[in-house]
Amino acid sequence: MSYYIGIDIGTSSVKAMLINENEIQNTISKDYPIYLSNGNYAEQNPEDWYRQSMLAMKELLRDVDKSEVKAIGFCGQMHGLVLLDEKDEVIRPAILWNDGRSEKEVDYLNNKIGKDFLLDNTGNIAFAGFTAPKLLWVYNHEPDNFKRISKILLPKDYIAFMLSGVFATDVSDAAGTLYFDTEHRCWSKPMLQLLHIDESFLPAVYESSQSVGCIKEKLADELELCPDTKIIIGAGDNAASAIGTGTVNDGDCNISLGTSGTIFACTEKYNCDRKNAIHSFCSANGKYHYLACTLTAASSQKWWIEDILKSSYDYEKDAEKYMGKSDVLFLPYLMGERSPVNDTNARGMFTGLSMHTKREEMSLAVLEGVAFSLKENIEIIKSQGVNISKAKICGGGTKNRLWLKLIATILNVQLEIPSFEDAGALGACLLAAKGNGNNVSDNFYSIKETIIPDKTFTQFYENKYNEYLKLYRMTNSISQTRR
Repeated sequence: MSYYIGIDIGTSSVKAMLINENEIQNTISKDYPIYLSNGNYAEQNPEDWYRQSMLAMKELLRDVDKSEVKAIGFCGQMHGLVLLDEKDEVIRPAILWNDGRSEKEVDYLNNKIGKDFLLDNTGNIAFAGFTAPKLLWVYNHEPDNFKRISKILLPKDYIAFMLSGVFATDVSDAAGTLYFDTEHRCWSKPMLQLLHIDESFLPAVYESSQSVGCIKEKLADELELCPDTKIIIGAGDNAASAIGTGTVNDGDCNISLGTSGTIFACTEKYNCDRKNAIHSFCSANGKYHYLACTLTAASSQKWWIEDILKSSYDYEKDAEKYMGKSDVLFLPYLMGERSPVNDTNARGMFTGLSMHTKREEMSLAVLEGVAFSLKENIEIIKSQGVNISKAKICGGGTKNRLWLKLIATILNVQLEIPSFEDAGALGACLLAAKGNGNNVSDNFYSIKETIIPDKTFTQFYENKYNEYLKLYRMTNSISQTRR
């Protein structure tokens, strides 16, 4: 019996999963803090990721024949900037994907350097979430730290480096840096020159299921693993989740309803969207994909319930009574927005309130608003020639039954819920197995439930969606004046 470990470096916790060829054996989660400051700064300590990853693996392997563990694969939050000095020590806290401090650097890249230059050399335009603007911010604001840089890593790659000593990344994660040539799957030399980066600062680039080496002998002893346990580089969180849900063929789609909401749509050939803020990235199986990201998905719901209502009240049943009836609209731009508007100054709002508005209507509007944001992105992806009639859906938000019904109805797509949760960690495990030359059971791709759009509400939500589309365009100038 062979075992494979997947390590998923998330925004709030690390998930470690153990599988064999046929089933998931165990999953362990360990939390770590995120440091929010200055209104739009978001940072973490990479050493927390490593410390908790080691604890999770030790607990994961407690009752396992450790000699049968063949490989460890990785996935993790994308775009995070991890900087090491010549002694391989962390220079400063990692700047995360949801950090918005690099607004001026984004403006410089998109408007001074120019979107056409960026698209021609990377396949993407600049976003505050991407790694390149963060590097420019450090160059502009922390020159002493910039001078100390010896290695530039992404979150999952830091853990792979700590376990193996090998300086490596994969194509899917690298594509989210904005200094990677997505079409040709290599670092973009024009972008490196623009960003003052020596290519020696950057890791070697591998395909996601490739082995980069073996675990360090010292760590193999500590974890009681064989010293020839392979380290498989893995993929960025969304690309790994696609592997974990079987979203691998042209036109396949996966929606992740987590802290952020993402739409992942596979395409056989490289292409880039030159009109909107939709990403073109490399996939973890040698192909490409479009990716759209709504920054606050489940976090919008969490904010509404915990910070505003300050209640654990289960509102689903009462809120559902207003489905297809309420005029209340919610714009879910609580931390700015990534796709499709790429605006760090965008802000959320409710509209359509009256003296008769109930809190359940507002609760419903929060769920609808996120669904409308997903719809706006999926319609843009469809306009690129991708035919999407159904989608896998995963993430913590899938526990909300009303939300699933709304998303299926508003997007007008059939939703399939995979049997196994934690698609990112599972994808990392499956990439580890593939990198070791082993096949696994098709059981990992089974579907436990299908959600069908409710045609009763089709026209209502089409009309409401059209009203939603007007909100940002009508109020954008207000957000801009509040800088």
